[in-house]
Amino acid sequence: MGKGGKSHEEEENMAAWLVGLNTLKIQPFKLPPLGPHDVKVRMKAVGICGSDVHFLKTLRLADFVVKEPMVIGHECAGIIEEVGSEVKNLVPGDRVALEPGISCWRCDLCKEGRYNLCPEMKFFATPPVHGSLAHQVVHPAYLCFKLPDNVSLEEGAMCEPLSVGVHACRRANIGPETNVLVMGAGPIGLVTMLAARAFGAPRIVIVDVNDNRLSVAKDLGADEVVKVSTNMQDIPEEVERICKAMGAGVDVSFDCAGLNKTMSTALTATSAGGKVCLVGMGHTEMTVPLTPAATREVDVIGIFRYKNTWPLCLEFLRSGKIDVKPLITHRFGFSQKEVEEAFETSARGGNAIKIFRETFLSYLVWHLVNNG
Repeated sequence: MGKGGKSHEEEENMAAWLVGLNTLKIQPFKLPPLGPHDVKVRMKAVGICGSDVHFLKTLRLADFVVKEPMVIGHECAGIIEEVGSEVKNLVPGDRVALEPGISCWRCDLCKEGRYNLCPEMKFFATPPVHGSLAHQVVHPAYLCFKLPDNVSLEEGAMCEPLSVGVHACRRANIGPETNVLVMGAGPIGLVTMLAARAFGAPRIVIVDVNDNRLSVAKDLGADEVVKVSTNMQDIPEEVERICKAMGAGVDVSFDCAGLNKTMSTALTATSAGGKVCLVGMGHTEMTVPLTPAATREVDVIGIFRYKNTWPLCLEFLRSGKIDVKPLITHRFGFSQKEVEEAFETSARGGNAIKIFRETFLSYLVWHLVNNG
């Protein structure tokens, strides 16, 4: 037993397993032994990401294929119940947000500090690695970040999606002189917008096809919103409206949808010498106007997950520079019926942004993540 003992009586650990196409089951989940540098965490808040829904609906995402039952979920926060013998910085009772990816720390990318690109990454709920939608999980202590007193467990779980926006802003060098265009007002577009503002962007325009999403974006602080269509032939006219809404040049565009239309619009709207950061991955392959962008020296950069973002995310939340509470729109418990309902709500879209599991797990529904 790790120092500090257990805060709960022995009980069977249960988790939400993806057992087949469109099939989730609450079943026992045996945890690995607690290592000397590990902690056992009782989950209190777990969000539903677009990738979770995609795995449920198709049993695959890009090259990752679900070949056997897998515990789902990766956006999470909880309370430390037990610590390994060598853990010095955490004690039972601490509230923590969990970074879900365990890299090898041996490859060249890890040694260079780009551990998010580690080819041996073990990431919650990415086959064949089990996720965190469970009563308890065991995780390395160095990937568990203590929450400030004024940051809730639900907000702590939001550090995972927020980290995507923070990493994108770092890659694009967002600052007080950077006017930002965000393509897509889904959850990732919204957190990217919030992150850009926290990094000092003076003016942010956000674009989407959906009036409700644009209304949410405006309420969250977008300077201007532009409704667009899905038709490629509308790009010239829409770029004109985007530039008028910006009132200045577009220094950086974030494509948070990753579609032919959104990427083409971003490349066309971005000023000479600017940057386009591809955040969303809606299409594996795209046909876009790269040559005209290249003649204006528009740089195209990509991101994959994040690195070293949790401390900054927690500071943004603690200081009030970012408020993610308006993004948490639904909460569900952990019964079989409620878990199914949570994923159905997430998959439907509509007015849901983030869904959280409550009781021992709060569900945030972040279902719009792959929908632009």
